[in-house]
Amino acid sequence: MIRFTNRLALAAVLAMTMIAPGLAQSGTLDLMGLFRPSVTGNYMAGQQALKELRTKEAANYLSSAARADWENPIMVERAFVALAADGQIGESATMARHLLELEPNNELAQLVIATEAFKERRYGAAERILKTFSQDTFSGITASILHAWALVGDKRVTEANRLLDKLSQSGLEDFLVFHRALMAESSGQTERAIELAAQAFETEPYVTRIVEVYARLLANAGRFDEAMDVIASFEARGVAHPVIALVKAEIEAGRRPGMFTTSPQVGAAEMFHGIGVALSRDGTADLSLVFLRLGTYLDPSADVVSLAIGQLLDLNGQHEAANAVYDGIKASSPMKPTAVVRIAQNLDSMGDREAALRRLRNIVATTPNDLDAVSVLGDLLRYDEQYLESADAYTKALEISGGEAPADWRFYYVRGISYERAQEWPKAEADFLRALELNPNQPQVLNYLGYSWIDMDMHLERALGMIEKAVEAQPQDGYIIDSLGWAFYKLGRIDEAVATLERAVLLLPNDPEINDHLGDAYWVAGRRLEANFQWNVARSVDPVGNVAERVAPKLIEGLTPQNRTE
Repeated sequence: MIRFTNRLALAAVLAMTMIAPGLAQSGTLDLMGLFRPSVTGNYMAGQQALKELRTKEAANYLSSAARADWENPIMVERAFVALAADGQIGESATMARHLLELEPNNELAQLVIATEAFKERRYGAAERILKTFSQDTFSGITASILHAWALVGDKRVTEANRLLDKLSQSGLEDFLVFHRALMAESSGQTERAIELAAQAFETEPYVTRIVEVYARLLANAGRFDEAMDVIASFEARGVAHPVIALVKAEIEAGRRPGMFTTSPQVGAAEMFHGIGVALSRDGTADLSLVFLRLGTYLDPSADVVSLAIGQLLDLNGQHEAANAVYDGIKASSPMKPTAVVRIAQNLDSMGDREAALRRLRNIVATTPNDLDAVSVLGDLLRYDEQYLESADAYTKALEISGGEAPADWRFYYVRGISYERAQEWPKAEADFLRALELNPNQPQVLNYLGYSWIDMDMHLERALGMIEKAVEAQPQDGYIIDSLGWAFYKLGRIDEAVATLERAVLLLPNDPEINDHLGDAYWVAGRRLEANFQWNVARSVDPVGNVAERVAPKLIEGLTPQNRTE
């Protein structure tokens, strides 16, 4: 790429020297023409857009760059990836074919072309591409699973299992056993599918897809009680999911919920879904999005995968694009209520909290037992400083969930925050303590309750122990480190307070509360200039003004009993 840009720069200079004499005579030099969109400009703009998951723009910029420099594998490869990330799989496959003319060993391009053949049920064509992959690379592992699905599609299930046996030697059996179960279901091997799904469930009892598939298989075999036991085990942890609720309703009505793996395409789509979600956790957002898009390409009805795409776009700040994905989920889908809640959250993220709250209230009015909607409504009310109303929403959430499952700690925690902000400390304290009963080592709760006690000069030693425990769990959390430093300050352990608060400022250099705390500690330690510097920083970075108002007298009088931070 460096050589490429250098060539462009040299060409521009040479062009200037060649055209300069004529232009000097005419007195006209179209300098602006030299800076019109170029291959390099499109490439750089496209790269930045792809990094930020502005995939539509990335696809347009990088496709333009590729067309302008058609024999440059860098340009073509980036355009191919951008098109795939934008969900334009057909166009991406076309670009991939040209890329393979330039770079025959590009495995991702081969994988996309094979996926296109697989979707079209050209299993032999897909197999011819996929069998060339080594199983030693990430792409090779993915290709091997897709290869196995192609064999299943071609009615060669025994060969598919042999291929997975070879792949399992690399330590992937826990992941592969689920796909073995799906392949068995797709092939009509019901008892074998149930046996394999049971193994997957034993290893991962709280993975929604595994629970759904296992419950479906049991119920489809007429084993309704066992299916309900699987769902009850899932729900006992306070976990809920719309798809599980749908399957449960079918079973309770005495109906068989139907197959999950209705085609090899559905099974392979689930493979791309699982790998795409794993990639998103590792921070490779563009590649993760490519895999998720391949999932919806193979199975357009896979609304769980669409929701994962929307969530990935949300995490990268692309709320409008995410909302377009959520809007595309059919009204009849069990995932639609979740999608509508996500749209409301995005409206809030884009600055329209009023519309977000209105949408959420409408959802709750229509489906009052929608735990996700009630919970998010509570969150947005809390962000809007409607603390008592948010506490009411969390109370409703606890009524829906039962309030006894380990996962319910969060509802007590956030309701406690709402009560604390509303100056109803006894209720807040009770909720924080209840949250710790359900989740004794939860660092956010330990920190919030510990800090609150310290702020009120209550239970100082116990509070210090709680915050130290929170620091052990999250040693890079600047807010928790600040709480520990403030605890030391309140206990008169000034040297430890200074050292700890300095660490907190390094982690969060522009937080006015932390700067104010460090300023107070510096002052008590006799470091007056540094104290004034920290207070000045606190005043300059305070967007609300509460801290700025608090430090103003300190900057004039120094720290006094009247103006010290409590």
